[in-house]
Amino acid sequence: MKRLEKAEKIQQILDRLHPEVPIPLDHVDPFTLLIAVLLSAQTTDKKVNEVTPALFARASTPQAMAGLEVEEIHSLIRQIGLANTKAKNIRRLSEMLTAAGGAVPQDFAGLEALPGVGHKTASVVMSQAFGYPAFPVDTHIHRLAARWGLSDGKNVEKTERDLKRIFQEEAWNKLHLQIIYFGREHCPALYHDLDTCPICSWAATKKRKEEEKARRGRKKR
Repeated sequence: MKRLEKAEKIQQILDRLHPEVPIPLDHVDPFTLLIAVLLSAQTTDKKVNEVTPALFARASTPQAMAGLEVEEIHSLIRQIGLANTKAKNIRRLSEMLTAAGGAVPQDFAGLEALPGVGHKTASVVMSQAFGYPAFPVDTHIHRLAARWGLSDGKNVEKTERDLKRIFQEEAWNKLHLQIIYFGREHCPALYHDLDTCPICSWAATKKRKEEEKARRGRKKR
């Protein structure tokens, strides 16, 4: 099956299984989304959503966040991975936003110039806060694109380029969330029975099927 045909069938299944895709990170505006996405690096969305209510109750604007000491920000997010570095980045980017008028940039260059904000974080903000067509690639999307033969899995940058070529631009914002939800609910990274999966059963490459069977065999021994 050609990639475009495979992508069309995958999209149909995702539309059926996940017709509605709420944004996983709790937020009220672009700034709180930016902070939540920054915090989510190497941390689950669930943990971020447990931590951010207290943080945003203390400071929900760049001006208020810039007024906090790094130590206080750290104390509010200490359960998050890389809390020390993230606290410093949150304080510094809040100072930068405040100095620039307080608005979150609505372009990739402006976002990626902020401390702790890489391309993936910027893509999420552009997509989910501003509705700009983007295809943020997280670990779920990266591994599923490789598992389904939509990309070779060399790196997230190539995965993003491949997926943007395969899927229509107007579907990107919804699709990246659909794949994340599918990965969480149906398609675990390890010891996955590809033969019973709604998508892997027919879309997974022969190489991926053989690798997964070998892993499951080692687990049983």
